[in-house]
Amino acid sequence: MARPPHDILRHWREAVPNDRMAHLIRDTERAFRRALQIRLAPHNVPFGHWSFLRILWERDGLTQRELSDRAGVMEPTTFAAMKAMEALGYIRRQQLPTNKKNVYVYLTPEGHALKDLLVPMAEETNRISSTDVPAQDMAIARKVLLAMIGNLVHDENGQATEPTPRRRSRRS
Repeated sequence: MARPPHDILRHWREAVPNDRMAHLIRDTERAFRRALQIRLAPHNVPFGHWSFLRILWERDGLTQRELSDRAGVMEPTTFAAMKAMEALGYIRRQQLPTNKKNVYVYLTPEGHALKDLLVPMAEETNRISSTDVPAQDMAIARKVLLAMIGNLVHDENGQATEPTPRRRSRRS
């Protein structure tokens, strides 16, 4: 069960103000997710469908495997989401007569129409999150987060630089 927002803020401001960055980013992502979930729920759009809709709004007609890769989830998760989205009328799945192996996913008119309804909700969530944060700080945060993502991608690909050796404490 998620902690109430005031508990999360107290945790970060008082209990562990210098905890690891990964934990802070995770809690920030959870707060973003919850804020958007609240906005999507009245429109019968589960948060789990949000990533797939965003991907399909950019490029319709991907295979379920391509959707899994782009969303960063396992194929069974994508299969379950596609089945539910098809039942809601947001997508249709189709195999090509020449290739029965791949299942292609296409937005229906209803799925396309959701973009005009849902994207403003995501934009509102972003606006709320940055209230009273100077534009210069937002630009720095974006730059830092992109650099961190880049560093982790390089590390994943085995291209990380050697870690800087730690200096020994003189208090030994």
